[in-house]
Amino acid sequence: MALTEETAAGRRKDRKGPARKPEDPSQEVLSALRRIIRATDLHSKRLAREVGLTTPQTVVLQAVRDLGEVTSGELSRHVSLSQGTVTTILDRLESRGLIERYRSASDRRVVHSRLTRQGRALLRKAPPLLHERFIEAFGNLPAARQRQVIKTLDEVAAMMGVAGLDAAPLLDSGASAKRER
Repeated sequence: MALTEETAAGRRKDRKGPARKPEDPSQEVLSALRRIIRATDLHSKRLAREVGLTTPQTVVLQAVRDLGEVTSGELSRHVSLSQGTVTTILDRLESRGLIERYRSASDRRVVHSRLTRQGRALLRKAPPLLHERFIEAFGNLPAARQRQVIKTLDEVAAMMGVAGLDAAPLLDSGASAKRER
């Protein structure tokens, strides 16, 4: 589905009231990127306000819930974050009483994490993560459209000079990512 001029004009009308003169296409792309960045930032603030967690903390907490008793290495692979970042997040979650860590009975070098009752209760209160909504909508697209979206976004990343930048597959504002370090 290509964005037609009529569709673009309708979107401009929906966002800004009466229909405006068509913008430079590059400005429309930048506006769409800005909306994504702004939505990510607003969602990060909502998550912090409602449950006091960052997006990466929530993702790790959900992974501990979903995987059960798990090592930081397994968590790191599951959430696509570095092991150092996951360890820092686990330290913070443990200090808040949301997870507990313990050594394996069979190998004392291995440390497992598990959710506490308080961690489960907090996750029940947490709003759905922004990337979860995207994953559901993206999954409903036909495979050819999914490939087209991926190709287009890869092209945009290349145009911005960030094609090789490593990033976890979750939407989070940079502010919370910096707090995790």
